[in-house]
Formats: sequence, structure tokens, C-alpha cells
Amino acid sequence: MVEPRRPGVSAALTAHAKFLAEFISNPGRMGAVAASSPGLAKSIANQIDFSKVNSLVEYGPGTGVITKELLARIRPGTKFFAIERSPDLAKICRERLPHLKLYEESAEIVDQLVRREGIESLDVVVSGLPWVSFPDALQDRILEATVRALKPGGKFVMFGYRVGLYTPAGRRFHAKLPKYFDQMGRSSSVWLNIPPALVFSGVRKAKTETASARTTSATSI
Repeated sequence: MVEPRRPGVSAALTAHAKFLAEFISNPGRMGAVAASSPGLAKSIANQIDFSKVNSLVEYGPGTGVITKELLARIRPGTKFFAIERSPDLAKICRERLPHLKLYEESAEIVDQLVRREGIESLDVVVSGLPWVSFPDALQDRILEATVRALKPGGKFVMFGYRVGLYTPAGRRFHAKLPKYFDQMGRSSSVWLNIPPALVFSGVRKAKTETASARTTSATSI
């Protein structure tokens, strides 16, 4: 006799199957074949002092693993929403976390969404985006929108895969971060994640020079 599959296990397998299907159809947008592990979620949350956080946004929650950890730690009254571009993953995230405010938009307009929510500026941005898979111009647009949305000294936390540090695209992206953020640091490796990952964090500079401004300056020389 075959033992019936438990509902929780079945839901998890369905979510993993949809995540994999999304990767196959949109590898550049996904950047990973599996959802983040609980260990990675804890490592990300450990970078944040939640006692000082009044507003927080998450990019790319996927199936909601990191989101669930953030929701468990934020204080009552903290303004929090997530941005997920994939309709399929947004559906899974809503099913798992029905009280989550989730926008099916691009992180390129995070500053507009922050204003829509009545938030003056953000204390923290947590990113689960596959930055290295994005074209340079898209990276710049999202980073610039992030800087506009964060308060000076606000925290930016993201994860990336170890393998990405050794690729030309990965090196180019990480070289951009000090232009936007001070005190950039990284965690020890999270080996119990597929693929193994690192957590990076920094604080928004008081003044930043945007890519568009650099382009204009270079053109005028």
C-alpha cells in the first residue's frame, strides 16, 4: 500500500516544480534552479537589526522562503511589501503568505511603489534578484531606483551564488556596488543552499552618482 503524500510535502514539491519550470522558460530572469534554503533566509535576516526597521522591501521573493523569515522578525507596524515579476511565483507566494502585500512589477519602479505606499524612504531593501543574469543597463536602473527609495544610511542586503564571483559578469556587477553603497561586506558561505550562496550587505551612500549622470558627464567631455 502506498502511503498518501502529506499536503505540506505535496505543496512543497509543486512549488519546487514550478520554480524549476520558471527557470527553464526564463533562465535569465530566474538565475537559479531551486528556491532559497531556510539557512540562506536566516543568514540574510541576521544582517538586519529589526529593532530599528520601520520600512522594508524585498525584491524577488520567489516562493516566499526568505519572505517568511523576514515576516517572522519584523516588528508590528513595520511597513513591508515585496516585488515579484513572475506571475507564477507571485501566485505561489500569495498562496503561502496570503497577508503579504505583493506587487507584480519590476524593481525598477521601487521608488514609485514606495511613494504609493506612503513611505517617505526605506530602512532596508532585501534582494533575491539574479543580478548577474541581468544586462548592465537593467542592473543600473534597479540600483538607481533602490538608492532613490532608500534613506541615506539605509541598508541593502542581497545574496549571490559563489560561482557568480568568478565570472566576468559577476565581477562587473560587484564592482558597481561601492558606487552606491558604503561598508560593503559579505557573509561566510551558505553551503546548504543550491547552489551555495553568500550574503552581501552595505549602506546607502549619502550622495551617489547615477549611471545616467556618468553617461551625460562623459558625453559632455
